Amino acid sequence: MRVLRGRAATVDADRDATARMLSTTGEDGEPALRVWTPHRQVAFGRRDARADGYDAARAAAADRGFQPVERDVGGRAVAYAGSTLAFALAEPVADLRGGIDERYERATAAVQRALRSVGVDAERGEPADAFCPGTHSLRSDGKLVGIAQRVRQDAALVAGVVIVTDREELATVLTDVYGALGVPFDPDSVGSVAAAGGPAEPEPVRAAIEGAFVGDRDAAVERVD
Repeated sequence: MRVLRGRAATVDADRDATARMLSTTGEDGEPALRVWTPHRQVAFGRRDARADGYDAARAAAADRGFQPVERDVGGRAVAYAGSTLAFALAEPVADLRGGIDERYERATAAVQRALRSVGVDAERGEPADAFCPGTHSLRSDGKLVGIAQRVRQDAALVAGVVIVTDREELATVLTDVYGALGVPFDPDSVGSVAAAGGPAEPEPVRAAIEGAFVGDRDAAVERVD
């Protein structure tokens, strides 16, 4: 398994690194993993970009010091504070129509194990009016983790966000963003690893998540930066 560490110099370059990782897996069939702290940003989904309040939401993010960016998939806005972790697992696909539920299950279980190893007992599900609402989430006194999946003909990418700390700052910017978009959002729905009793620094959580996904496979480490 290839394991990418670090982040690129800019938001766009960082997104390109994940895109290249996915393309390479599709070409050579070798799984690949990234677990990292993206740049400070609010990533808007396609549904957000079609909303009447999209321009106001982007301005609200920028006013709070979060770079507004638009991602290629659906869903709602997600904020990264610089301490927020992202993970992306690229796997080859033999059948475009199958494997989606299995990939979600394996990813969710891996992140649960990782959080448990750093002292956080997260359960499946999410509170009402949470950020980027979705079926595959983990919570512990608020939403900690959201997981999504993108499948193409040759490879699938299971990706997610893990809030380590800075829950108040994230709740504040998302209140402004979701308010501009006209989407229900409860700031109290935002949790964090630190608030749930785990580490307040990203690195031990990053290492735990990476280890849970890699397991007993040999890891060939590459640096993104």
